[in-house]
Amino acid sequence: MEGNSMRDPENPVAGTRLPRDFVWGVSTSSYQIEGAAQDDGRRPSIWDLYSKVPGHVANGDTGDIACDHYHRYREDIGLMHRIGVGAYRFSVAWPRVLPDGRGISNEAGLGFYDRLIDGLLAVGIEPWLCLYHWDLPQALQEEGGWQNRAIVDWYAAYAALVAKRYGDRVRHFVTFNEPSVFSLFGYGLAWHPPGKKDPAALHQAIHHINLAHGAGVDAIRAEVPRALIGCIHNVQPARPLGSSPEDAAAARVLDAYWNRVFPEPQVLGHYPEPLAKLIEPYIQAGDLDRIRRPIDWFGVNHYSPIFARADVDAALGFAWADAPPTVRRSPIGWQLDPEAFRDLLVEVSRRYGLPVYVTENGAGANEAPDKSGQVLDHERISYLKAYIGALREAVGMGANVHGYFVWSLLDNFEWGAGYANRFGLVYVDYPTQRRIPKESAHWYARLINSEAMREVS
Repeated sequence: MEGNSMRDPENPVAGTRLPRDFVWGVSTSSYQIEGAAQDDGRRPSIWDLYSKVPGHVANGDTGDIACDHYHRYREDIGLMHRIGVGAYRFSVAWPRVLPDGRGISNEAGLGFYDRLIDGLLAVGIEPWLCLYHWDLPQALQEEGGWQNRAIVDWYAAYAALVAKRYGDRVRHFVTFNEPSVFSLFGYGLAWHPPGKKDPAALHQAIHHINLAHGAGVDAIRAEVPRALIGCIHNVQPARPLGSSPEDAAAARVLDAYWNRVFPEPQVLGHYPEPLAKLIEPYIQAGDLDRIRRPIDWFGVNHYSPIFARADVDAALGFAWADAPPTVRRSPIGWQLDPEAFRDLLVEVSRRYGLPVYVTENGAGANEAPDKSGQVLDHERISYLKAYIGALREAVGMGANVHGYFVWSLLDNFEWGAGYANRFGLVYVDYPTQRRIPKESAHWYARLINSEAMREVS
């Protein structure tokens, strides 16, 4: 254990007072929970095909059924209402509303999100709508996906459709969730679709995703002038695995790909070194202005630090490394370090000058109900206490943080790990689809209620 990095404060709401408009919420994403993969006109996403290739996902799991949220969304809204969250971040499945990625929209798919949004508003939960959480329509992938510059216009048209349809009820819009993850894993490390290890393809995709972000901001703003728009970045300190200068250099490269290659052009108007020269061949006149569009807030997803090591054969200048055994780790092997979370919130707030919302934070495990039917996930509660305590410390140090969303409301399809890793506040028994609120759900409900009582006192 490093220092007191997993202190477990008895009362994480004690100490620095959070902003009066602070939002407590939960997050999910479409492919991870919706299921109904072939219902009501939805066509395949890249994850539908990728997950069916043997070896891509643990246990051969797919998102075909997932949590069946498409049919059980009313029950899931009821769970959120009982927990007491003020906001719910979800994503729209692009291939559900535009089955071919562009062209004719699908009224049945659009209607599902109408019902979801209306159900949330009916119980006082604010919808936070994310346009893209990794489920690119397969039809667009077959036309080049993020390597095709035309996707900027396809994405802008999709953003305009969604904003026009829901902008009368949705105020908070997200252009992308974790672009660094789906670009690096998809085009650089071959861990996600489209499964490439091609530095040139990665740099091309990065630039087109950034252009799509800017085009999406403009499209949303044109349809919903009052919209509050942000992009969500997975911000995690990139640390060298060892003490060598080579490992330190590898960590700097990973930091550029993971933490800076999207927010810096989007907010500051330039690509970071050492990647700027690599992306330059794909930049056309005026592109950086098209990317740097005014946004209203900065989304941070964070779980733990990440590690890099030197490897002379690594095409990208670093090799990914697991957390060393000398640090305290979660049940799924990720380092536990709330101080890193505290410090990055201060740094992000200072560097980008925007209100910050923590849009994902949580702990993965593989728990099950006990003999009494309860799920006593004490490790997750300890994690949440420590990290929310660190958030409060960051606010006391000047971080401009206005919200916190737990990942996730439900256990769900966790990409390459399939259903082996459970992050939910609510346990899902996949064969029956029964939902069981874990002890962490009850704890989070008490926290939210305590914070509400504090604000009125």
